[in-house]
Amino acid sequence: MKEYVLKRILSLIPILFIVSLVVFFIIHITPGDPAYVMLGDTATEEQVEELRGQLGLDRPIYEQYFIWIGGIVTGNLGYSYFMDMSVTTALLEHLSPTAALALLAEILAICIGIPFGILAAKKKGSYLDQSLMGFSLLGISIPSFLLALLLILLISVQLQWLPVAGYAPISEGIGMHLKYLILPAISLGVMQAALIARMTRSSMLDVLNENYIKTALSKGAKNRSIVYKHALRNAFLPILTVIGQTFGVLVTGAAVVETVFNIPGLGQLIINSIERRDYSTIQGVILFITFSYVIINLLIDLIYGIIDPRVRLSQK
Repeated sequence: MKEYVLKRILSLIPILFIVSLVVFFIIHITPGDPAYVMLGDTATEEQVEELRGQLGLDRPIYEQYFIWIGGIVTGNLGYSYFMDMSVTTALLEHLSPTAALALLAEILAICIGIPFGILAAKKKGSYLDQSLMGFSLLGISIPSFLLALLLILLISVQLQWLPVAGYAPISEGIGMHLKYLILPAISLGVMQAALIARMTRSSMLDVLNENYIKTALSKGAKNRSIVYKHALRNAFLPILTVIGQTFGVLVTGAAVVETVFNIPGLGQLIINSIERRDYSTIQGVILFITFSYVIINLLIDLIYGIIDPRVRLSQK
């Protein structure tokens, strides 16, 4: 186990290196100069060149890259001159809303997707099964930003049950916190719930057709016990994989929804940084999200061995 974990952690190094390389060069070849954005249209060419020198943008691009990588190795993600703070500080300030939104959306997706998937598998071929899978297909097809706008129109504008936009930290109370997060969480979680439901149904159907399930049925075991104690546990590994992947997608895919609902999370930070050509912030946040995504997948692999003892991580 320790050897496997160590290998996975060491495998992060080439992954993060490749991501940093791609992100850095794509951002720097994108049209737009941070110095012009900061100084505005009234700035002279001399002022722009002076600021470029202060930012280090007048150096060769490979030299800028190695300076940035050297800072990352020492724990320095860079400095945002637009926000007048370090990228690490800006990231930590915007991390809490995104983490809360992604966690709530994932909880909703699991609570909806797994029961619906089990129910569809138990009622295979029935109208209920076809209806649930039809709704799941609809959930996969609707973009999260479109669903967000529809929810705002119906729930917030027409019915006036929840706020249109904004964010309340948990320090203001759990009720107020959830009041602002429930609509964006539904907007993000519906697509993931549909994916989990379809995977749960497919995985459960494979297990329910196994001989040991038929043997348990012939011995008179209760249907609930067979479904939840035997079938679900053996079918859970593919479902767990989807859950881990969807959580990573929720963290990375929150940008548009956060913009729609005006939530000050990582997504809104990236959008604003792109508009301002804030290179350091864009690079730091994307690198952090990549690191988080890989760590989530590592945790999912470790949970495999807990759920199914037949999985030997050291032999993978």
